[in-house]
Amino acid sequence: MRLNLKQIGWLKVALHLAGFLPLLWLILAIDQNWLSADPAKDIQHFTGRMALKFLLATLLVAPLSRMGKQPLLIRTRRLLGIWCFAWASLHLTSYWLLELGINNLALLGRELLTRPYLTLGIISWFILLALAVTSFQRAQRKLGKRWQTLHNAIYLVAILAPIHFLWSVKTVSPQPVIYALLAAILLAWRYKKFRRWFSR
Repeated sequence: MRLNLKQIGWLKVALHLAGFLPLLWLILAIDQNWLSADPAKDIQHFTGRMALKFLLATLLVAPLSRMGKQPLLIRTRRLLGIWCFAWASLHLTSYWLLELGINNLALLGRELLTRPYLTLGIISWFILLALAVTSFQRAQRKLGKRWQTLHNAIYLVAILAPIHFLWSVKTVSPQPVIYALLAAILLAWRYKKFRRWFSR
């Protein structure tokens, strides 16, 4: 059975809740002192993992749509991408405010340029910013064929963001490896598309 527009509407509501409710939990966790002895790190890691989850969900939409023969499912992709950008922005902001301090914007710039894993993170964020700004129909019409070329940059984020996570973790943990493997699987799913690009 194919999903109809009404069901897609309800699915979008559920996905918005999936993006918003973890933020409420994080605010409550901060207020109730549920975080560890290093709450700044906890907030940075939580926001970063949420951004990665929404990135993976965004990449999962197209395969699910094709496999399940649910063409309307594609309509959820922009929503998921916007939430990915929102959580990535919270991740960057938490690093700036909690790790460096609000008055250290210049230090933030130096850190992003001199630490390779942070450089990968900020490149990913700028790509997500460009995709979020141009994700609306007006931008799509204005950019024409260039729109799809620009939005293919999500695949670069799918490479850089998991590497950023792997590189940033100081202790051995399976989590960044799992995210990297999931991203690799979702990219490998598109091997035919990549092969067409490189065979031109």
